[in-house]
Formats: sequence, structure tokens, C-alpha cells
Amino acid sequence: MNTSSNSEYNRIVVLDTETTGMNREGGPHYEGHRIIEIGAVEIINRKLTGKHFHVYLKPDRTIQEEAIEIHGITDEFLVDKPLYKEVHEEFLEFIRGAELVAHNAPFDVGFMDYEFAKLSGAAVKTDDLCKVTDTLAMAKKIFPGKRNNLDVLCERYGIDNSHRTLHGALLDAEILADVFLMMTGGQTSMQFNAGAQDGGEMGANSIKRVASDRKPLKVLYASADEVQAHEERMKLVDNSLWGQ
Repeated sequence: MNTSSNSEYNRIVVLDTETTGMNREGGPHYEGHRIIEIGAVEIINRKLTGKHFHVYLKPDRTIQEEAIEIHGITDEFLVDKPLYKEVHEEFLEFIRGAELVAHNAPFDVGFMDYEFAKLSGAAVKTDDLCKVTDTLAMAKKIFPGKRNNLDVLCERYGIDNSHRTLHGALLDAEILADVFLMMTGGQTSMQFNAGAQDGGEMGANSIKRVASDRKPLKVLYASADEVQAHEERMKLVDNSLWGQ
């Protein structure tokens, strides 16, 4: 499995899943846990296209209480949702041939491969369909020895995730897409959407360069109280699912 990205793939799919269980020892899928939500968004030429894949799934088992506390999805909500086998072909078509990006990718890919294997005659694995890129592994190389969960990365890159109160596969995929674009190029898809083509205003003539004789920027340092408050917040974040 690939642990870094050169972001050269023309088509990228950023993905997240929610599951019936969260036990990390040995992987929840080995205990018969299932995917209950898939969210994926498409990026082409470093722009979010608006095309996405999103579905809730009915598992053949109950959801653990600790998982419900994280994503808020209940057994009752999933009663009338499709089984994975009903969306299998559509899902494969969406990810096939793309660079598949996920945070802690072995977790999501493990579940996907488990679902694939449960279908009769479906010997396919995720790695057979697409290149897999793990943004958690990427982040650990960029920020060694530091927390690298999704919330922390949003804070580092200045990405607003204030609307994220519970984990949701589609919302987390959208947020991760912005994080991935920042990690691999320094600009998000929203910044690339302005018309730089066909004489648009984002052409070379609009670039404003900073004067070399400019005054140095004033550096503002955090106070002792602000540092302490930040550390307390990080302790709370580190106890979340994303505290990798």
C-alpha cells in the first residue's frame, strides 16, 4: 500500500467510511464488523468536481455503542438501507483506476476488502482497482513525532471544520480532500476554482509580488495561558478516534 503521494493522478477519489465497531486491535473487520457508511469525493486536476459517492448500508449485525457515540448512526436508522452487495458494482466503478486517498487507509481498505471477499466470486481487492494513498502516513513524515489526526491537520492548514460535530463519511471525505490538497500543493480546490483559463483574472498579470525592501513582519507569541489552553485542547483531541 502506498504511503505517500505525488498527486500526479488525473483522477483522485478521497474516501472515508463509518463502521459498526471501533476496536483497533487486529482490525475490527476481523471480528465481523461491517461498513455502514461510505463517503467519497472526486478530484480531477486538483479541483473538486462536485461528483461524489455516498451511501448508508444495512449491516448484518448491531452497531457498538462506542461507535454510535462517534458517528451517531443507529441500527434503527439503517433498517431500510441497502446491503453492501446492492451497491458493490456502482462503488467499484466510482473508485476504479483512481488514486484512492484515505486517512489511516489500512483501516478503510481492510473493511473494503472484507466486504469484497464476502461476495461470492468477488476476489478483487482494493489494490487491484486503484493506487491507495494514506494521508496519515504522509502526515507522519511531514510532522514527525506530532499528533496527526484530521482535526489537528485542519488546524495546521487553516481549514475550517467547525461544522464537524460527529464523524460522517461524506463530510470527513470533503474535509480530507482539502487537507490532501494542502499537503500536496499548498492550495485547496476552492482556490483553484477561480478562472485562470481563457484570459481569466487569475492569470500571470494578476500576480502581486512582495517588495524586497519591505519591513519585517511582527511576530506575535502565544501567552503562557494560551499555550496551556492549547495543550488542554490537544489532550481532548488526542482521545478521539482520530488520535493516531
